[in-house]
Amino acid sequence: MRTGRRALLALPLAAPVVGAFAGGVAALPARLAGGLAGGVAALPALVAGGLAGGVAALPALAQAPFLDDAGRAVALPGTVRRVHPAGPPAAILLHALAPGMLTGWPARPPSPAEAAFLPEASARLPEIGRLTGRDNTANLEALLRDRPDLVVDYGSVRPTFAALMDRVQAQTGIPALLLDGALAKIPLALRRLGAALGRDAEPLAGMAERILEDSGRHAATLRARGRPRVLYLRGPRGTETGVAGSINTEIIEFAGAENVAASALGAGSLVPVSVEQAFAWNPDWIISIHPDFPAFARNDRLWSALPAVRAGRLAASPFLPFGWVDFPPSVNRLLGLLWLPALWGLAPREGLAERVAGFHAAFFHHRPGAAQVAALLRPALP
Repeated sequence: MRTGRRALLALPLAAPVVGAFAGGVAALPARLAGGLAGGVAALPALVAGGLAGGVAALPALAQAPFLDDAGRAVALPGTVRRVHPAGPPAAILLHALAPGMLTGWPARPPSPAEAAFLPEASARLPEIGRLTGRDNTANLEALLRDRPDLVVDYGSVRPTFAALMDRVQAQTGIPALLLDGALAKIPLALRRLGAALGRDAEPLAGMAERILEDSGRHAATLRARGRPRVLYLRGPRGTETGVAGSINTEIIEFAGAENVAASALGAGSLVPVSVEQAFAWNPDWIISIHPDFPAFARNDRLWSALPAVRAGRLAASPFLPFGWVDFPPSVNRLLGLLWLPALWGLAPREGLAERVAGFHAAFFHHRPGAAQVAALLRPALP
């Protein structure tokens, strides 16, 4: 990950409030302006004390520190209206819970095909630089100009990512939270983000819990009858996979299957893979997240000879508006836990389309039509 960035002056969190006093009462947030209109006695005691003692006492308006999933104590503003996602996983999490607070899409806005599965207002949100990931492009000066109330990252809570949020916060004065993106912790992440934003996360968190619980039961059944050996592939030519400990392939093991690359290569993240390795591992199933790979594999001299491909056990994970297995690894992976049990004969395929449409309506705020869902499922259920 590239972390080198030009140093910026740190801005204290009180700066917006100081600026408001310099511009007069009209520039104050409504709740402070209303308090001044009614006299200092009408303000909460803490604020009144701040006015009596000078502007320097005003940071007491912030909430009590929020302990994020990296153990960092972050002072949140009293009101959060606009949130900058550090990367695509955070953007999808934020969009699920509070689409009106999302400042934009990191790296790139939705493509026309993706936009067809999103509300029009969400699809129109601009591209913003990402702070995390392999293609981090964020300009912290642009972040300062945009001035969101909060930055949120969602994914690994390793020290590297915690340190990045520390730097963003120190250089911009904008509070920055890091939430654990583990698949099993999606309900907790939704509730914690809801607490930080002042939003009711319980409907989504409860739905996520039910999906995870059902998946756990299916996984136990699969382990009892024999786990399918699965090779997960990324890219149009299937040249990358994930190994043990990778958030990108976490869903495969969670659903009860064996990730053959993890068994062979051990721990890590994303690694290159070749067709020769695929022959050596001889998986029962291949799951691709790139829509072009299945056609390539069926027509390639080597890939087409792999037993799983010859037997038709090559499934393409749906990817609109976001991937069901990975890409990016966020709450969208819950759709994979609805799909994989049906793929492996643990749950009926009948009714899957309705469950998928219901998930889209709840988490993506747009219910796709029957033809759209059928197109998603066609390559996913060979």
